[in-house]
Amino acid sequence: MSINKFLITNSMKQISIILIFCTLTSISGFTQTKNYWSSGGEMLFSFANITDQGFDESSTLRWAPVINLQGTYNIDFSENLGMFTGIAMRNVGYIYDGYNERTTEGNNYKKKFRSYNLAVPLGLKIGDLDNLFFYAGYELDLPVVYKEKTFDQGDKIGKITGWFSDRQERFQHGIVAGIQFPYDFTVKFKYYLSDFHNQDFTESNSTKPYSGLESNIFYFSLGYNFSWDK
Repeated sequence: MSINKFLITNSMKQISIILIFCTLTSISGFTQTKNYWSSGGEMLFSFANITDQGFDESSTLRWAPVINLQGTYNIDFSENLGMFTGIAMRNVGYIYDGYNERTTEGNNYKKKFRSYNLAVPLGLKIGDLDNLFFYAGYELDLPVVYKEKTFDQGDKIGKITGWFSDRQERFQHGIVAGIQFPYDFTVKFKYYLSDFHNQDFTESNSTKPYSGLESNIFYFSLGYNFSWDK
């Protein structure tokens, strides 16, 4: 792992702990709260910080307009402070043009990795909660459906699909931050603190296709989140 990547990951872990602590301790400071559900969807534009065999590599922009849905349970302590949790389903992944096959031939391919994740957030909202506010928090993800496509000079030569695949870490997690604008429009950023792949996964031929491949996904999204009580 590069020094910059190490510093970013550790700083974000510290921020996540502070956010969770502030969220839990703030609950006791308010006796009257407003509880309600909101729901929405979003389009994801994702990249990944990639370190492959010790070398920093780049990813290609991935656009995921479907299926990204969420239900959010809101607890507003006042007109300007609240917290949220809930559940979401997201299409998360990245594109890597320079993947090197872990065989004696060592061919380079383009890979498209993605999984549908169930995510549970926990975070704070600050601002005018009926108009414009900022939010930030921590999310825990459970990868459900995994898909991997392999391309050689533009031609698809392989596809792998699986439920709760051992090719990924069993649980993934990251931090989120965003702004909700008037009329329920939202802009959000998320950075995954965990690797996308399980580097210890072993194929039937004893090769480890993700050994030495560190990939932390980050994305920004455009979406909406409207309150049911409106």
